[in-house]
Amino acid sequence: MKYFLDPFGCVKNQVDAENMMAHLNRAGWENTTDADSADLIIVNTCGFIESAKKESINAVIDWRRQYPKKKILAAGCLSQRYAKELPELLTEADAFIGAQDLSKIVQAANKVTAVSPNSTVKSQPAIHNSTGERPLLSLPGSAYVKISEGCDNRCSYCAIPLIRGGLVSRTIPDITEECRALLKRGIVELNIIGQDIGAYGTDFEKETARGHGSAEKKLKEKSKLQELLNAISEIDGEFWVRLLYIHPDHFPLEILDIMVRDKRFLPYFDIPFQHASTKILTAMNRNKTAMRGNAVNKYLALLENIRFRLPDAVIRSTFMLGFPGETEEDFAELLDFQKKAKLDWLGCFAFSREEGTAAYPMKERVPARTANLRKLKIEELQIPITEKNMDRFTGYNLDVLIEEQFTSESVDDDNSDSTENLWLGRLFCHAPEIDGAAVIVSSEKNLRIGTLTKCKVTARRGFDLEVRV
Repeated sequence: MKYFLDPFGCVKNQVDAENMMAHLNRAGWENTTDADSADLIIVNTCGFIESAKKESINAVIDWRRQYPKKKILAAGCLSQRYAKELPELLTEADAFIGAQDLSKIVQAANKVTAVSPNSTVKSQPAIHNSTGERPLLSLPGSAYVKISEGCDNRCSYCAIPLIRGGLVSRTIPDITEECRALLKRGIVELNIIGQDIGAYGTDFEKETARGHGSAEKKLKEKSKLQELLNAISEIDGEFWVRLLYIHPDHFPLEILDIMVRDKRFLPYFDIPFQHASTKILTAMNRNKTAMRGNAVNKYLALLENIRFRLPDAVIRSTFMLGFPGETEEDFAELLDFQKKAKLDWLGCFAFSREEGTAAYPMKERVPARTANLRKLKIEELQIPITEKNMDRFTGYNLDVLIEEQFTSESVDDDNSDSTENLWLGRLFCHAPEIDGAAVIVSSEKNLRIGTLTKCKVTARRGFDLEVRV
């Protein structure tokens, strides 16, 4: 029996898709990239914001229209979030499975296709949800390592806790075992991910403490991210470690010491500031910064600290536009912060009103047109900032992760050279799939995809960097 997987959503959802594939493959199913030959089509849905939900729903509808007789299974976040409503509303799908117990994908697949249990491999031990032996959907040489699930931040606009629940961190030995397994397979870039990796380990409990004649009280730990990075640092080999998604209020400054000492930890940070207005941050429940005074000053101080310790640091962030109550004055504060922060990479999105979240009933809604115009202005102003920041790498000698070779058809005749070959890859300043890229020029014809190679940055082309091996 064959299955075709259509993945949607963030890279955390991608890891879930990889783990579902691992469970199915181990149970005797075969993955195919040709939907025509599949017995089952699995859509791994996203339920984070309205646009993502529509995209996932439309995918199920389109697959049903294209293959009216095939079995279709809707898996993932959307099915988890709307477990009761979806079976009645999305009749194009034959079955649904959420995101909490991925091992159930085998039972669901077998049931919907009426596969006899005897036709699959039986009595196989359960595999861990983040095993290093899972199939990978990431770019060559790169893999995502999810160190936690869920989130305790409770930002007022975010549906993640509704879907994924509270923070649950994996143990350090479990994570390092996965890292070693991935590196043994030839992976050279480990992308550490979670909803907020700065909060990693805060759900662990210290030994119980007894007060003055009171009952025992369980104490929460502080972030264990530093301990995790120290454990990863003990692994031998040449590889990159990239840290993604650290809430600015939970940034553990101690990790900078590790990154100064071990250059395999890339000076790349994804810090979602979301806004700069203290009023809006308070409404967003981005608590600590908003409650302790001027958010902008604290954010700028964090950036200054990072850049002082790591002068080549690259920082990506996200801004949300159109949150309820956002005025022109609030937007002006955000524009001023953007100018002062000089972020290397910036993503923007308009507020999505999600039922079940604290922000859903909020009044003073910002018209969608206004939110989108503000988003466009932020994006337009970011272009020269990013271009200038990328200019600073010209002349640098760096490692490049090679990902793809250009075909002759993809190169214009005016740019072709019989003695040079063009490849595509990434430098440390490029996170997978979301930032710019490195266009690699080499006289060699057989560079190895998925490996790190020494290069020199020769020029900037738009957001991309041209490098020469």
